[in-house]
Amino acid sequence: FSGRQGARLSLSRPIMKPPLPTVTYGTSFRLCLQKSVVSRLGGRLPKAMGPELPILYSFRRCPYAMRARMALAVAGLRHEIREVSLKDKPAEMLVVSPKATVPVLVLLGGEVIEESRDIMLYALKRNDPERWLQGWCPDLEALVERNDGPFKTYLDQYKYPQRFDVPMATARDRGLEILMDLEGRLAASPFLARQSPTLVDICLFPFVRQFAAVDPDWFQQVPLDRLRSWLAFFVEGSLFAQIMTKHSIWKSGQLAIIGETSVMHSPMD
Repeated sequence: FSGRQGARLSLSRPIMKPPLPTVTYGTSFRLCLQKSVVSRLGGRLPKAMGPELPILYSFRRCPYAMRARMALAVAGLRHEIREVSLKDKPAEMLVVSPKATVPVLVLLGGEVIEESRDIMLYALKRNDPERWLQGWCPDLEALVERNDGPFKTYLDQYKYPQRFDVPMATARDRGLEILMDLEGRLAASPFLARQSPTLVDICLFPFVRQFAAVDPDWFQQVPLDRLRSWLAFFVEGSLFAQIMTKHSIWKSGQLAIIGETSVMHSPMD
């Protein structure tokens, strides 16, 4: 999820801050976006202490972190990426985000964005070359809410049956009901909202990928032909391979690793 390795820069050398890209939104649609939940540290960090680039705390295999990295990459927003171990989270991350989950984006002024969807909105509102925000509305937001709520619950119950009092087959069947609904929606177009990917596709596919991976043979046998093609588009794509570049676990004081920022151009646009 072929990507090039992020460039390594010495923290002792100043890093030039790129100008924010100009964002032009069309007038034929209205963005129905909830206001980003951005918590602020106690005042601004002194210049001497502030990071040279926004910092993203991430875990490579986390589906929430995957979709945040994809939005940052497609928007072309340069950032330092810090891969964390979920069993040994760095103190620097816990200071800025006590909830201790990834992803977390720390902006230059000290603002902290703690939710993956808010990170995606932050990036795409600044630069949206693939028009992922186009057509965003309550109906599509409801699909993401269902994904992040009930479907994520069924996924966890299916993937980790030893942690729950729910039979694995029951969790799988409940998740399948939601997948069948997505299959039906894909009858109208190859993606969930139009002929090319949008925000809703990017939000959902990392979780569908995890569900499919629990029992790949079963997933290949259920009547989800359109959904399998939809999933393969993302999993086999260059953007996904790029944001799935492996990085070593971040340690305090190590050289900065710059997150991937190449832009994907969809062949279906």
